[in-house]
Amino acid sequence: MSWSSVCRLASLDPDRGAAALVDGHQVALFRLLGTDEVLAVDHRDPFSGANVIARGLVGSRGDAVTVASPVYKQTFDLRTGACLDDESASLGVWETRVVGGVVEVRQP
Repeated sequence: MSWSSVCRLASLDPDRGAAALVDGHQVALFRLLGTDEVLAVDHRDPFSGANVIARGLVGSRGDAVTVASPVYKQTFDLRTGACLDDESASLGVWETRVVGGVVEVRQP
């Protein structure tokens, strides 16, 4: 799969999610506070089936950078996609990079 340009890095608010459509898939993007690092996971909540992950609450649990789903509040590790509350569920993780101030995403 090729890289898809999604948005300018400056358009992403730190520790806030943003949704994007990449190759027909809804993706949730998160710019980490104090860095230019962007993490991307599937936007679809596996528990509710709703595309809401970008609207979740960003935080941490131990060393994990997390997002809590706004529907049923399950927490997901943004680097691995693993659900920290129910190991039977996870989010797909998308590769990201920033090139010339533009966020690019591709499906692994």
